[in-house]
Amino acid sequence: MARVGISLGSNLGDRASNLRSAVEGLEPIRSSPHLLLSPVFETDPVDCPPGSGPFLNAVVEIETGLSPLALLEATQDLERNLGRPGVREVNAPRTIDLDLLYYDDLVLEAPGLILPHPRMFERAFVLKPLASIRPDLVPVDKLGKTTDTGVHVTRFSLVP
Repeated sequence: MARVGISLGSNLGDRASNLRSAVEGLEPIRSSPHLLLSPVFETDPVDCPPGSGPFLNAVVEIETGLSPLALLEATQDLERNLGRPGVREVNAPRTIDLDLLYYDDLVLEAPGLILPHPRMFERAFVLKPLASIRPDLVPVDKLGKTTDTGVHVTRFSLVP
């Protein structure tokens, strides 16, 4: 079993419900009860088209028996099941966005998947939630040097 970090984001529709549905949708992927849930953060859109609404973002850690590429396929299937179109404009608003952040300590470069996520340490909307559940993975010097600063904890919870 591998411990994997997955970032969750939504800026369309009922954003909190979309995140909760994504966490529930990860259940068949999990191989153990291990589940770490970050607080939910509201974040300004980064590199999105003008007029894009704010995101709700969180990070979860689960254990899975799936290989990295099988996990990628499963999370992409979950995105489609939750209303994200397969073909879309880059950084377009979305009901759900799931990104694989890490897979244990694996370093991987494969078509469609790089682990750890290549921009993980550049984005406050990933680092702040990740730091709340796995501070050991977030270098102290990275939190203050991210380019996007509009990240605020919310009253929303991933726990129903």
